[in-house]
Amino acid sequence: MPKYAANLTMLFQEHDFLDRFDAAGNAGFKFIEYMFPYPYDAAELRARLDENGQTQALFNLPAGDWPGGDRGIAVQPGRQDEFRAGVDRALSYADVLYKGVQGPKLVNVLVGKAEGDEATTRKTVVGNLQYAADKLGDAGLTLIVEPLNPYDVPGFYLYGTQNTLDLLDEVGRDNVKLQYDFYHMQRVEGRLTETVRAHLDRIAHIQLADVPGRHQPGTGEINYPFLLAELDRLGYEGYVGLEYIPEGRTEDTLGWLKELAKV
Repeated sequence: MPKYAANLTMLFQEHDFLDRFDAAGNAGFKFIEYMFPYPYDAAELRARLDENGQTQALFNLPAGDWPGGDRGIAVQPGRQDEFRAGVDRALSYADVLYKGVQGPKLVNVLVGKAEGDEATTRKTVVGNLQYAADKLGDAGLTLIVEPLNPYDVPGFYLYGTQNTLDLLDEVGRDNVKLQYDFYHMQRVEGRLTETVRAHLDRIAHIQLADVPGRHQPGTGEINYPFLLAELDRLGYEGYVGLEYIPEGRTEDTLGWLKELAKV
């Protein structure tokens, strides 16, 4: 059975960020993910996890100037030094957040919006991902790469499953895997079940939200009872991150999880 992780960037926004660990714990979550830990002290984040008996499931590499429109910088020529500094910063957080964790130790990368010619962009992103994979691999970590969708993030470099896997083939590192987000991939290409069946061995993390609206399962068109049952049938034991925008209080949107996942 998958391990369901509360995404504290999206969920429990009724609370200040550091208080969301307690809120998630009170709702029964033992696994936690979020986009960026960097505004907070790593020791403080780890203390919140420990107080609630929670395990860190995932966080992202630094992604540039997020308020200014960056959605990652791995594809951007001329920013390699900034990218490498971000890898080092992520490693310093991983050393604290993943210390003693048994099982997956994942760091996600958003590669960013493409700028410049394709040949230079491709060389840049491949080189950056190789660098990150090697550094993370030395620390026992897995780098995961996430495609998005062009409606939410116009200009993003990676939109579909296959073009992301093609990039990972070029990177050529065993500790680089796919993050598969049901919400983004439903908007891009559909065929969610077929894709998971075909590529489960390359998927290290899954996230979910419904379409349209990016709200909780049961509010849109994705057949989550079928999908989650299929993950069980396939023997997927990794994380499923709840990266959705709650309609109302987060606690009031978890009925689907209690019913389908018995959390």
